[in-house]
Amino acid sequence: MCNRYVSPDQAAIERFWHIGRHNQPRWAEEIFPRRQGPFVRRAGDLPERQLVVGQWALIPWFAKTATLPYSTNNARFEEIATKASYKQSWLHGKRCIIPAWAFDEPCWESGKNVWWSFRRTDGAPWGLAGLWNDWTDKETGEVISSYTMLTINADHHPLMSRMHRPDPKLPPDRQDKRSVISIEPSDVDTWLHGSIDQATGLVRVPSVDVIEAAPK
Repeated sequence: MCNRYVSPDQAAIERFWHIGRHNQPRWAEEIFPRRQGPFVRRAGDLPERQLVVGQWALIPWFAKTATLPYSTNNARFEEIATKASYKQSWLHGKRCIIPAWAFDEPCWESGKNVWWSFRRTDGAPWGLAGLWNDWTDKETGEVISSYTMLTINADHHPLMSRMHRPDPKLPPDRQDKRSVISIEPSDVDTWLHGSIDQATGLVRVPSVDVIEAAPK
């Protein structure tokens, strides 16, 4: 699971993902759960894209308030078609790209938490897979945008399987270590505009060849 990442600024996002300038509110460089961050979603027909700023912790349609008693900043891909918080976004094609220069993961190989930073070897920003929702406060009418970052099992990945605290009760190959999902630039339109089957075909752990990782 990812609980912090470094966001590009507005100009970098608009340039890399080919989005027109919309004067979005500013956001902090480091993004933490429940803070405001940018995400890219489809806007009408292919290839239109929209830059949106929202809360990193998805607010599902059935929520009574915007502040939830449970965490929704990460969503397990294996559960999004059935879990109440995410299934409506998934079934209605509310997929997004979360821009990140780097994301952080904890490594416990030394016996204590050492944060590692993950960047791309090509120097480009990550385009991480996510889901979004617009939630309406029934009392005030305010519409709040929010998003969640998708994760996938990485038990057999040579690098991502080393992250996170191991569970001594589980065998090494069944720890359910998690990884973010990276959508490559050539696949962005398919992720945002494609069918559920097409989007599912893009879901994988990033290749070790595109990852540059080191302790912070």
